Amino acid sequence: MANDRIWCLIPAAGAGQRMGADRPKQYLQIAGRMVIEHTVEKFAGHPRIAGVTVVLAREDPWWEKVRLAKGLEVNRCDGGDKRFESVLNGLKALKKEGADEEDWVLVHDAARPCVRREDIDRLIDTGTAHSVGAVLGMPVRDSMKRAGSDASVRQTVSRGGLWHAFTPQIFRLGPLARVLQRALDEDAEVTDESEAMERVGARPVMVEGHADNVKITTPFDLELAQHFLCAQGALR
Repeated sequence: MANDRIWCLIPAAGAGQRMGADRPKQYLQIAGRMVIEHTVEKFAGHPRIAGVTVVLAREDPWWEKVRLAKGLEVNRCDGGDKRFESVLNGLKALKKEGADEEDWVLVHDAARPCVRREDIDRLIDTGTAHSVGAVLGMPVRDSMKRAGSDASVRQTVSRGGLWHAFTPQIFRLGPLARVLQRALDEDAEVTDESEAMERVGARPVMVEGHADNVKITTPFDLELAQHFLCAQGALR
């Protein structure tokens, strides 16, 4: 429906242990600003997004240090033990803030600060026109190998139809909340929102984005993200 609003959830309750830093990776610096500041500003103030909610660890000591561009406001709520629990908590918080079950929700990783506005808009256009929703990603272009526990190659996998799944992903609030609650009740492991929808037979559509939408996981990724943000003209 044309009047459905679009909200954004940014789960940021993870510890980012693989980074080996003294704080969660979303609070590390890129060009003098926190990763999460770059990320939030891609969505807060976006003319098509009604509001942004950041989902944080219950005793997060870092968020109070975040400084966003003047005039930008975000809500916050407590996360859960797993990422999908944090997203579910965020959806419940959105309902308390007045979101409707038929509204659309973009879910985006806090550690992906380089997502482009044009990719966000393309995902919104495609996802809201689809019966289920959409996932930003890129088709796999490299040869794919399946290896055993000893890292020796067992099989070359056809890359036809394979995609790298990114965020944001967009789904209606009500259906997404229900499938995440079902996964929680069934003690299932789901790695992203799309997988939760897939578990009940839903088939979201893939939307091609840009390769610079990197997820920060290692120290090298910080350097890469800074390079991409600079190239996009996003550093200030």
